[in-house]
Amino acid sequence: MVTLGLSRVDDSVAAKHPGLEEYASCQSTAFLKGLLAFVAGSSAAFGLQMLVHRRCPCPLQWTLLAALGTGSVASYGVTRLETQKCNNLWFFLETGGLPKDSGTDQDH
Repeated sequence: MVTLGLSRVDDSVAAKHPGLEEYASCQSTAFLKGLLAFVAGSSAAFGLQMLVHRRCPCPLQWTLLAALGTGSVASYGVTRLETQKCNNLWFFLETGGLPKDSGTDQDH
């Protein structure tokens, strides 16, 4: 049995997909990076707003809301980018090649 997160995957499924553990590890790292981006983005935005707060005061609830919104956007961006890398890794491990990028198809 292969363990992925909290669930277990049957050995027959793991044998069909030899890159399953690498993919799961990559996804776990992607989610951790997203969490760290949320904390860093929220903290940085809150700190900047506290500096600006001296010149133009606004209620703390709006400052927190804006900081959490900024952290959420940063987290989404980082997680999306890292997840795309994991998807490319999975595709490579399954097929031995990289997926074609539809934006780079140039017929000359």
